[in-house]
Amino acid sequence: MSAKPRSPFRILAMIVLVGLIVVVGGLTLIGAVETLTITAFPARPKGQPKVGLIAGHWQNDSGATCPDGLEEVDLNLAIARRVAYILRKQGYSVEILPEFSPRLNGYRADALLAIHNDSCVQDLSGFKVARMTHASDPEVEDRLVQWLYQTYAEATGLVPHPDTITEDMREYHALRQIAPETPGAIIECGFMGGDRHLLTQEQDRVAVGIANGLIAFLREQGRVP
Repeated sequence: MSAKPRSPFRILAMIVLVGLIVVVGGLTLIGAVETLTITAFPARPKGQPKVGLIAGHWQNDSGATCPDGLEEVDLNLAIARRVAYILRKQGYSVEILPEFSPRLNGYRADALLAIHNDSCVQDLSGFKVARMTHASDPEVEDRLVQWLYQTYAEATGLVPHPDTITEDMREYHALRQIAPETPGAIIECGFMGGDRHLLTQEQDRVAVGIANGLIAFLREQGRVP
């Protein structure tokens, strides 16, 4: 039996209906894509956390020197570069500054650490960390010092040697130059005599101990890449 021909009005109505279905479906799909995009790509925190590292004596003098010619400045710079590498891999912005960089005047960062090593005394071993005596925010800077003590001891096996902290460390020139809101400290990584093997042959452990302390401090302060 032959099919009854459809009226032009019925055909037009069907076309309009199909069009509406396509449009509504498309809008629904776009809304879903937008929602998924927002969820998958959350907004990044403003400003990359910044760390300043001072390589002690760099571009100024040799620092402490051992009888065989080992110079402190070479250790300081090598360790600073390793610390910077670790921090950058973790997403932090890092710059290494020489001992008396003019940029230290009013320097702003989320943390600043001066890296030094102690004298070439054979029967002494250990490390120490200090902040400026009259810090603008002593509680925050104490936390930086405490974290460095903890993570450095864990990574290197060295014990703190606070008895040899000098007034020069507590009044270190760079800590007096930087901006008041920049937490700063200085670390003596070890004695070039008693800790020579660690400082020359196991610098990765030294760098990890320092980097872990800085990262822990910055996370505690809410500065996460």
